[in-house]
Parts: sequence; C-alpha cells; structure tokens
Amino acid sequence: MGFLDKAKAAAEQAAAKAKEGVDEVQAKRNLTHAYESLGRVAFELIESGEIANERLDAPAQEVRDLQEKAGSDATETVGVATNGADAPPPATLS
Repeated sequence: MGFLDKAKAAAEQAAAKAKEGVDEVQAKRNLTHAYESLGRVAFELIESGEIANERLDAPAQEVRDLQEKAGSDATETVGVATNGADAPPPATLS
C-alpha cells in the first residue's frame, strides 16, 4: 500500500469517526428535546388536574414561580403550549 493509499484510508477513518461524533451529539440533542416535551406535557397535565404526584409538586411550583418572574407572556416565550399542542422542536445546526 502506497503513501497516498494510507493517507486516503486514514482520512476516511477520521471522517467516519467525525460522523459518529456528530450523530451522537444529534442524538443527545434529540433526547434533550424529548425530555423537554415530556416536561411541558406533564406540566400541562398537572395544571389541568389530570395528574398529581407529590414528586411533581416542587418542580411544578418552580415553573410557576419562574413564569411569574418572567412575566405574563412567559409560557409563549419558552414554548409551553397552553392549548394542548406541543411546541415545535428547536432549530438544528447544519
């Protein structure tokens, strides 16, 4: 195998590792979005009285306090859906 063949193989291997890293970052970003969506839905269900659990009381109160501190339009600013619809996913970098 010549020098150029070795260099090409090394470049291909580096590109494959870089793609794996990008895929992992995207998967983590998607997981974060899924958790955020779940949290929004859980908060809506808490507020509507459809679910209740003492472990949810403190985090829900923290959301309410932060919404109050942020102002009356805070739910729209952070993407909390007040009509039962999920907020759109965050933009991804290409």
